[in-house]
Amino acid sequence: MKKTQLTTSGGNPVADNQNSITAGPRGPLLMQDYQLLEKLAHQNRERIPERTVHAKGSAAYGTLAITKDITRYTKAGVFAQVGKKTGCLLRFSTVAGERGAAEAERDVRGFALKFYTDEGNWDMVGNNTPVFFVRDPYKFPDFIHTQKRHPKSNLRSNTAMWDFWSLSPESLHQVTILMSDRGLPKGFRNVNGYGSHTYSFINAKDERYWVKFHFKTLQGIQFFTNEEAEAVVAKDRESSQRDLFEAIERGDFPKWRFSVQIMPEKDAETYRWHPFDVTKVWPHKDYPLIEVGILELNRNPENYFAEVEQSAFSPSNIVPGISFSPDKMLQARIFSYADAHRYRVGTHYEMLPVNRPKVPVHTYNADGPMRFDQPNVTDAYYEPNSFNGPMQDKRFAEPPLRISGDADRYDHNDGNDNYTQPGNLFRLMTPEQQQRLFKNVAAAMAGVPEEIVQRQLVHFHKADPRYADGVARAVGLKNRAAIK
Repeated sequence: MKKTQLTTSGGNPVADNQNSITAGPRGPLLMQDYQLLEKLAHQNRERIPERTVHAKGSAAYGTLAITKDITRYTKAGVFAQVGKKTGCLLRFSTVAGERGAAEAERDVRGFALKFYTDEGNWDMVGNNTPVFFVRDPYKFPDFIHTQKRHPKSNLRSNTAMWDFWSLSPESLHQVTILMSDRGLPKGFRNVNGYGSHTYSFINAKDERYWVKFHFKTLQGIQFFTNEEAEAVVAKDRESSQRDLFEAIERGDFPKWRFSVQIMPEKDAETYRWHPFDVTKVWPHKDYPLIEVGILELNRNPENYFAEVEQSAFSPSNIVPGISFSPDKMLQARIFSYADAHRYRVGTHYEMLPVNRPKVPVHTYNADGPMRFDQPNVTDAYYEPNSFNGPMQDKRFAEPPLRISGDADRYDHNDGNDNYTQPGNLFRLMTPEQQQRLFKNVAAAMAGVPEEIVQRQLVHFHKADPRYADGVARAVGLKNRAAIK
């Protein structure tokens, strides 16, 4: 059968639709990668008016109270002293479902935080899992398509999900978490939160450390079985929203312990795992958790549309002392999230009360939809100028980021171990947890062609033969990977 040439929207042939253009195999990304930007920008405009992902969410206000001194790692004001409190907004969400979807469904849970700091807003766009399905943003729009509805049937497609996952072995770690007990939490109060990506901490000496963010629920991890969740959905499609809202209303304020993992900058060059790969974790025995503070949610929004639906989070919002890394997925999200908000909410979305920083804002952004303030008109409406307009300040410059390598589309699977960490996770599970994993995978594979199931079994087998054998028995097939 003759293959159809994939092209850009301008009709230009695409040579590689799997790997972004990066400076060296570990990145960072290059802005010249037009097709990457086109895919991300197009995805942001595929749905109106709800979010393309994380459409259904709940949020609450709270505070982050610092309990431990980490100023040796970062100069960020939010961590300036023990006892300091910073207001925040935390939005939970499901990822795949639309706004009307039921919340007690197997899915990743979004965990997006906006801290209203003394130095401007700091946003952490995370999930309840420490890893993600793909490590290259080039594949992100395609992955999200598999989680949405089939263009002909308008139904969710198990075949599309497993076809993509079985052709993308880097997804195995996240798939294992999703199909485990943690893939179906009882409520938002019972999930951990993770920054997932690797970020930078920069201290007062301009020393850089790599950091991962962890928020561990003090309510405990609790989950539904598939059968329990079906009974909940039959009666309440907003079970997580209801649980969160009512808990705060009665004064039962949920809390999370905030910790970080810290890696010295040069460790990244020799660490056994690619430290900027969002499909990998840093084992705690290598980089132990360091406690930072306690996050508490203690106030419900007064108006859902104004304060939750119009809330907008983006990892591009950072403060001095916190910055980025060469993580390809993070770098793409720096562009993609803010671009989605400009489209979905409006050009000046950050001026809305829920998004507006608690500190004065001085930019040269002009006009456009949603310009609902009344700016002071001066002669300083451009920069540089001679009329005392806002100016740059080199005190806030970051130390140089070391990069190396030639610009190319590097195969992110070349020499990358996609199986050891998922296998380790499987081996950490109790026999009962493993049995539920097998059962959950089998339920999610209903109607999937055997060819695709067998392809996925190969990945399970490479992680741990018992993983593949258990799933094969649950779906009623012979495990060909074991025969080979």
